[in-house]
Amino acid sequence: MKITLLTNEYPPHIYGGAGVHVEYLSRELARVEKGRHSIHILCFGEQREQSANIAAEGIRGDFDFPYLDPRHQKLLSTLLRNVIMTGSAKDMDIIHCHTWYTSLAGCLIKQIFGAPLVSTIHSLEVQRPWKEEQMGSAYRASSWLEKTAYENSDGVIATSRSMKMAVHDLYKVPFEKIRIIPNGIDANQYKPTFNPALVASYGINPDKPFLLFVGRITQQKGIIHLVNAIKYLLPDIQVVLCAGAPDTREISQEMAKRVQEAQAEVQNKIIQIDQWVPRDHLICLYSHASVFVCPSIYEPFGIINLEAMACGTPVVASSVGGIPDVMVHGETGLLVSFEPIGPQAFEPRNPQQFSKDLAGAVNDILISPERIRDMGLKSRERVEKHFSWESIARKTVEFYRELTKTG
Repeated sequence: MKITLLTNEYPPHIYGGAGVHVEYLSRELARVEKGRHSIHILCFGEQREQSANIAAEGIRGDFDFPYLDPRHQKLLSTLLRNVIMTGSAKDMDIIHCHTWYTSLAGCLIKQIFGAPLVSTIHSLEVQRPWKEEQMGSAYRASSWLEKTAYENSDGVIATSRSMKMAVHDLYKVPFEKIRIIPNGIDANQYKPTFNPALVASYGINPDKPFLLFVGRITQQKGIIHLVNAIKYLLPDIQVVLCAGAPDTREISQEMAKRVQEAQAEVQNKIIQIDQWVPRDHLICLYSHASVFVCPSIYEPFGIINLEAMACGTPVVASSVGGIPDVMVHGETGLLVSFEPIGPQAFEPRNPQQFSKDLAGAVNDILISPERIRDMGLKSRERVEKHFSWESIARKTVEFYRELTKTG
């Protein structure tokens, strides 16, 4: 098949789970079934990649847009890139669209070429109301673009049971159009890897237990709740926050203030790493961490947890979205109950209790070295058994074949 993938993120410009998904899925689609399929990737950036059966073409959005609100610039640049993507598309059997950033291009290309459109749910705009702070009223437009793409998709891939129900309930996508195909992990790349000297270079004592957080400074990732949990941790636990790329100046300032306040009232050493960390370094940090913490208030899948589990590290995570599909409570880590204030409002009803529960789960694991080891082993086993990219690529191709009616 001739497969066209539309994406905002593609190496080297990756900042979230959708980008990780496209990077590995495209690689495996090019390998599956002895490399029979050709992959054309249209992405945001300046990429130019060409191999035997994969071509990546970056689309730039350089233009001095007029605007009433500077927060509208991202939307305007996105629309321009989508138009250029449409003109850059070549003959294809299937169009596979990732995130609202490519929704317009997906719909236009479907109309022009007549090929089936597939959309993968990495998140839903309507479930992320805090994005209005970043985008202003353009957030209504991004939500409309997303809704239109799902309404016009011939097939929808949900990465978790939670996302399947959400896209059905919110956008009325029929269940028969939806397939659950999870995210995956390269277990040959993400594996237990130890280098005490590298860990120490980040200011972490490799001989003492530490919890690790990796993610953007954003409301969605719940990092403020984790910082508020530090005062409830056992005093000998180091706290390592690989946290950067704040969504807004306001949340960056709040984060800095909360970390400063926490450090003033606890014995725990808090290390914030706000620069970009190379993937091989992250794998080492995952491997050395005693526990990985994912305090997200909204997480459609939680690929970050797979990364930690593949490195043999138990996970403490909020029981939201797709995270229960990834973890097994009591075996690969602990899930922390999360009660939101409303059906589409994802703040915890009792923020203080949520922070206490996060800390309590971390403490429960870290008081037992045997539990850390056993949960780490089971985490690695689960990843190897259920989340290989090769398996995910095969399931994706099978879905393509259903939609294109090819054998």
